[in-house]
Amino acid sequence: MPAYLFGGYMSEKSVRPRLSQRQAAADCINQALEKSDSAEICHAIAAATHLYNISDLAQISRIARLSIYRAFAGDPRKPNFATVFNVLDAMGFRLHVTVHPGSRARATRLTHRSL
Repeated sequence: MPAYLFGGYMSEKSVRPRLSQRQAAADCINQALEKSDSAEICHAIAAATHLYNISDLAQISRIARLSIYRAFAGDPRKPNFATVFNVLDAMGFRLHVTVHPGSRARATRLTHRSL
């Protein structure tokens, strides 16, 4: 989803996207995360990066600009978690885990052993 779908395309010289654009980008990423589709997650993060000056993202995340472009370009090789976390953090986003009703795996039995 291109950045212009988040309420207006931001130029390279833009300082910071409007809150409504950031919220739309966050919503898009969250929708992709709910689907657990790694390609869609990468696509959503890539679209969100277009709201920001990529040089600023690279500097803040300490990841080379080209690496950010490549990480979310839809390549069959997916970005690692460090890249995802650093780029999301640079954009002011964070992942949030919630409990899904009805777990799929059974909980482990906890036993206390004396050492």
